[in-house]
This record gives sequence, structure tokens and C-alpha cells, in this order.
Amino acid sequence: MDIFDVLTMVGGLALFLYGMQVLGDGLKKASGGKLEIILEKLTSNKLTAILLGAGVTAVIQSSSATTVMVVGFVNSGIMKLSQAAGVILGANVGTTATAWLLSLTGVEGSGVFLQLLKPSSFSPILAIVGVVILSMGKKESYKNAATIMIGFAVLMTGMDTMSNIVKPLAENPEFTNMLLTFSNPVLGMLIGLVLTAIIQSSSASVGILQALCVSGAVSYSTAIPIIMGQNVGDCVAALLSSASAGRAAKRAALVNVYYKIIKTVAFMLIFYSLDAVIHFSFLGRPASALGVAVIHTAFNVAAVVFMYPFTWVLERLAYLTIPERGGEMQVQETAKKEIQILDSRFLSTPGFALEQCRNAAVDMANYARDGLFLAMGLFEKYDKKAAAKVIELEELVDHYEDELGSYLVKLSSKHLTAKDSQELSVLLHCIGDFERISDHAINIMESAKEMCEKELLFSKKAREELLVFTGAVKDIVNTCIQVFQEEDLKLAGMVEPLEEVIDYLNSEVKKRHIKRLRKGKCTIEMGFVLSDITTNYERVSDHCSNVALCLLQLEEENFETHEYQFNLANKENPAFTAEVKRLREQYQLPK
Repeated sequence: MDIFDVLTMVGGLALFLYGMQVLGDGLKKASGGKLEIILEKLTSNKLTAILLGAGVTAVIQSSSATTVMVVGFVNSGIMKLSQAAGVILGANVGTTATAWLLSLTGVEGSGVFLQLLKPSSFSPILAIVGVVILSMGKKESYKNAATIMIGFAVLMTGMDTMSNIVKPLAENPEFTNMLLTFSNPVLGMLIGLVLTAIIQSSSASVGILQALCVSGAVSYSTAIPIIMGQNVGDCVAALLSSASAGRAAKRAALVNVYYKIIKTVAFMLIFYSLDAVIHFSFLGRPASALGVAVIHTAFNVAAVVFMYPFTWVLERLAYLTIPERGGEMQVQETAKKEIQILDSRFLSTPGFALEQCRNAAVDMANYARDGLFLAMGLFEKYDKKAAAKVIELEELVDHYEDELGSYLVKLSSKHLTAKDSQELSVLLHCIGDFERISDHAINIMESAKEMCEKELLFSKKAREELLVFTGAVKDIVNTCIQVFQEEDLKLAGMVEPLEEVIDYLNSEVKKRHIKRLRKGKCTIEMGFVLSDITTNYERVSDHCSNVALCLLQLEEENFETHEYQFNLANKENPAFTAEVKRLREQYQLPK
């Protein structure tokens, strides 16, 4: 093998690794985070968790990505360690799907069907189709499919290049002697472990081994210990991911490590003990790409069957290594812990990370509503503890805005689909509106506090009017949050008419106060307080309107907010006019 052969070999390896990366990214984008959402929600049953872990990993072509995601779930409190253990077991089976695809490089035969199965036959077709779709396709789903095709074509081309360049090595005594040293179980396992730890992908390292098998110089006695080492080396990515995470996440990563070590050591002891007695004849035969896929799959499936009843042992080992601290569970139940669903590990799957942002934003909206409604209740009976709670909720909402804003900025630098990018922008706008609502809650609380300290009281008429106004504001806030949470566009269209009525109530309440002031039934000081309250109420409704309009804008292309509002306000819009009339009757001020 001369320098040009080495360069070709390295180039093939580079294409192989890059193709695997492109293929994985394309599959993740195509899933849009849906697989991870399913994984998050349907893992209460251990068997279901194993099957889901296998399925998700088979689709996204990376057990490391699945395990890192699981570490993030546990760190966020979304998933328990017992659920994580099941997903990790399944991920180890799912990752074997790649080896079966790569085994196509070993297909031999002259038939048309067999020829089509060879990467050298179908890879160029996939690449051409993928490039055409990528160049001409406008839909995001088409572009994702094209990326998957191109990634697969590059992957197989790299695999084919490596396979072709190593074929002559079977006649090279130096190469065959080197491979013979790897037939030592311990040395072979270490080689597989180190290789996988470096490239952080067992699928890729198994693919490299399959490419070497094409030379015919790799025997099963060499391949088996390398495969065992590859299974252990695959846990490095999850360990690195958990380094900066909480204790729960570190335990999840350790479950993965202990499982891989236990299954590998158990297999090595049993297999080589039997070999010492039976002397397996197939160990001296040349290994094939298909044979490697069969061994890789059989080993992982057998390990899952064996460990299925004993996942509690893995959990126990993790807890023994990282003991539970006193009060750890209580800390996880605090509100600020909830925002840990914005785990940085999820950024590698932008679709799922965006869904987590939506969940956090819904929590933020609910906290803003709780603070607002609590502040409104202070006019009936002022309570210092309730006032302090309003401040606490406002600080919590501020914390959410800071964390969500920073996370969304990080997420914006990832490869997002056009729709996801637009939804991210909408979320940024909406969290600003929710934060402003909580600010208005503070203003309303301070007005109630001023009335209490100065012993001010509204007149009977003013109290009745404020009660109607408060009801209308509560309804628009509840509707706004329901619209945001459920993405109900029909309900979103109901917000603007109510906002129009609240504008009317604001103006009417102020007019009525001036009339009472002229008759000496109210004071100027109370007028200032009432004006502050109604102004804050009206601005809260404006922010609710902003949220509803943002969601309508997300669903409709070329949506123009000002044009929409103008068309609604236009008297020629009978539906809007009728709805405003109905709502005015519903929130009619007392005469």
C-alpha cells in the first residue's frame, strides 16, 4: 500500500463519517422532534421504554444521541431513572440497524436484483435524486428527504471506497500479522473501545470493521473482541454529556456504563470459557460484513433479554456510586427546577428543544396569570402575604424570560426548518408579552397597597364597574393562555373583539369617574388610583391581543397584523361587529 492508497483510504473514511453525520442530521430534522416527544411521554412501562429506545435509535441512527437525550430527560426531571434504564437498553439494540445497512457492501452475485443492492449501483442514483430535489424542492419535508438521500449516498460511497482499498491487504503479511494480535480478547476489546471513544459512534466504528472485513484478512476471532470493545466505547458521549449535569443525570449516564460493562464482561467470560472447552471452529474463518452485523445484533438482543428483569441492579449501582443527598427530591419539586427542561443537550435536536421551549413558555404564562389574578383580588381584601406572593411570581416570570430568551437565542443558531424558525420568533415575542403582564400585576398590587395604606375606598358604583372590568380582563387572559397552549386559531380570533370591548370599558369607566367627581361623589386622589388600575387592565388586554395575533401570524403566510386589525375594526366586517356587540352586552357596566 503506497501513499496514494493511504490517502484514498483516509478519504473514504472521511466520506463515511461525514455521510453518517449528514444522514443522522437529516433524519433528526425530518422527525421534527416528534420521536423525542414520544420517547418522553410513553416510557412509563419498561417494555415500552425498551421498544421505543430501539425504534428511535434505529431511525436517528445513533445510540449516543438517544442516550444523551435520555440524560437530558433525567436531568430535567422529565424521566425517572427506571424509565431511562429501559430506553438505554433499547438504544443498544436500535443502533445495530446501521450495521445491517452497511452489510450491503458485502453483497456478491451477478443477478440484476443483487447488483441493485450493491452501494456502487444505487448510491449514485440516490445522490442524483437528492441533489435535484435539494436544488428544486421548496417544501422543507422534501429538502429533509433529499438530505437523507445524499447523506446515505455519501456514507455508502465512503464505505465502498474503504472496502475496495483494503481488499488487496489480505496478501500483505504485515497487515495480517497486525490483525492477528487483535485476536487477543483483551487487546481486541481495547482497540474497539478506543476507536469508538475517539469517533464517539459505535455505528461508525462497526462500519469501519465491516469495511476491513471485505479484505478477508479479518477473522471472527479478531472481529468479536473488537465488537465487544465498540459496545463499551459507545458510552463516552453520554458520560461527557453528564459531566456538567445534575446528580440524577450522572446516574443515568452510569446506568449506560454499567450496562455496557456488565454485558460485555459477561459475554467475554461465558464465550471464551466455552471456547476453551468446545473450541469454536468458526473463529478462524474470515469475517464478513454480514457476519459482523449478525454478531452485533445477536449480542445486544441477548443482553437485553438477560438484563430485562434486572434493570433495578443497574439503578442500584448508579445510586451506590452517586448517593442521594438529603432534600434532593424537594429541590427537584421547586418551580425553578421546572425550567431545567431547557437542557442544553436538547439543542442537538432543535425540533424537540423548541417543544420544550413551548412547554416552559406555557408555565411562564400560567405564573404570570396567577400573579395577575392574585393582584386583582387584593382590592377586595388586601393581604401582605398575597402581595408578597405577587412579587415572588413576578420574579419567577422574569427568571423564565431570561432563561427562555437565552435558550431561544442559542437554538436560533441551529439548523431549523422554516416553520420552526418562525415559531421561535413567535415564542420570543410571546414571552415578552407574558413578562409585561406580570409587570402590570405588580403595578396593580401597588395600587391596592396604596389604597390600604391610605385607607381609600371606592364608591359603590366604582366597585361595581371595576368588578365587571376585572371579569373581562380575567376572561381575555384565560382565553389568551388557552390559545397559546392549544394553538387554537379559532379561539385566537375571539381575542380581538374582547380587546376592543376592554378598550371601551377603560374609556367608559374613566368617563363615569369624571361625572362622579363633578358631583362630589368621588375624590381626585381616588381618580388617580382608578386611572392607574384601568390603564394597567387595558395594557394587559393589549398584550393578550399581541399573543393571539402572533399565533395567527405563525399559521398564515403573508399575515399582516395592522391590516388584520384594520379589517376587523372596519364596520363592513359584520362578524366582528356582531361579536363586539355581544360582548358589550355580556360586560355591560351597571347604570
